[in-house]
Amino acid sequence: MVLSVSERTFTQEVLESPVPVLVNFEAPWCGLCRIIHPLLLQFKAQCGEQIKLVGVNADENFKLSTTYKLKSLPTLILVENGIVRHRLEGFRGRDDLRLALEEIKLTYGNRSKIYSTPKTADLECRSA
Repeated sequence: MVLSVSERTFTQEVLESPVPVLVNFEAPWCGLCRIIHPLLLQFKAQCGEQIKLVGVNADENFKLSTTYKLKSLPTLILVENGIVRHRLEGFRGRDDLRLALEEIKLTYGNRSKIYSTPKTADLECRSA
């Protein structure tokens, strides 16, 4: 399940989140957005509570689209502590996205213990 975020809830759900957030800017008409959706769900399942996955309808949230200077859809932005850490755009399909998500997992996996509670301290994003 992907949490749908709007301009009204973006600050609370993304910028103020205690864990990193992968924001998926998409649109209902975007075919590639639909194609990559299962990969994003798989990524979220592998990372569990260590990362939050949210979706933003770029057509309905024009201010966010402008703020983050979207050039193409889908665009994925990893936000950590209110700061953009990674930006993924212009990928051509599943393989491009899979490689980009693996890079995020490797980078994020090195810092995952910062966000973990004592019960989940030994969990890390697992690769596919």
